[in-house]
Amino acid sequence: MRRLILASLLAVPLLAPGCSKKEEGGGEAAKVQIDPKAQAEADSKWTTLCASCHGTGGKGDGAAAASLDPKPRSFSDADWQAKVTDDHLAKIIVEGGPAVGLSALMPPNPDLKDKPAVVQALVQKVRSFK
Repeated sequence: MRRLILASLLAVPLLAPGCSKKEEGGGEAAKVQIDPKAQAEADSKWTTLCASCHGTGGKGDGAAAASLDPKPRSFSDADWQAKVTDDHLAKIIVEGGPAVGLSALMPPNPDLKDKPAVVQALVQKVRSFK
């Protein structure tokens, strides 16, 4: 009986709080539906912080980008999108550029460390620009 219970628990996918499984992608990370509260927080974070450098359209052309060297990443670069994983993006969002050997001009967002649904919504936002 214990084996059956353990096996059934292991078969249940573990998802971040605030996320629900939507569909599996072929070779891509599973798509998840983000709850409205997490989505709203991610949208606010994007508008108030991310877009200032990456631009509202994710092209690296935000108002602050002109004074930055190196320039912010353009998320519309299909080759780059194909090379980077969702986990890599999440790490950059939470820990900043230096955590993965990139520019210190990409700041960390430690307030998102315990908010995986918000981070996932931001990753989806980045992916939406490809």
